[in-house]
Amino acid sequence: MLPKKGIVKEGYFDYKVFPLEGVWDLDEEGRKLDYLNKNHLLYKLMIRQPDFVSEDLTYIILDQLKQKKKNPLLANVKLESITEGLCVQTMHIGSYDDEPRTFKRMEEFCMENNLQRVQNTHKEIYISDARKTQAEKLKTVLRFQVEEL
Repeated sequence: MLPKKGIVKEGYFDYKVFPLEGVWDLDEEGRKLDYLNKNHLLYKLMIRQPDFVSEDLTYIILDQLKQKKKNPLLANVKLESITEGLCVQTMHIGSYDDEPRTFKRMEEFCMENNLQRVQNTHKEIYISDARKTQAEKLKTVLRFQVEEL
């Protein structure tokens, strides 16, 4: 929509919006439990941006959006660069509640390949739209950072 507003950044190209991603962790209390209590989940949601989206452009767009929509959460929006390093990932098909089974298989893969999970934080990339897809057909990329042993 930028060119329609007279904003054309160098390197601009039309693109499809990338899928929603989330980085998930547990708060201190949740880490003490021997089961998953969803009330203790912490997360950051993000959408990958094309390379032409700079920090300046991000603030221009945010300022325009704040003029149209009064939402206090807009103050939390920022552009970040993330480097993940060596990771193990897989496509999980099914309900989000069934992810622990997939994580177990990923951790078994790590043990078989002399890899060790760096932290419990993990990333999810939502390939399917949960509002339009049956739970058993949801597709989610699960990824966590590893190091070689």
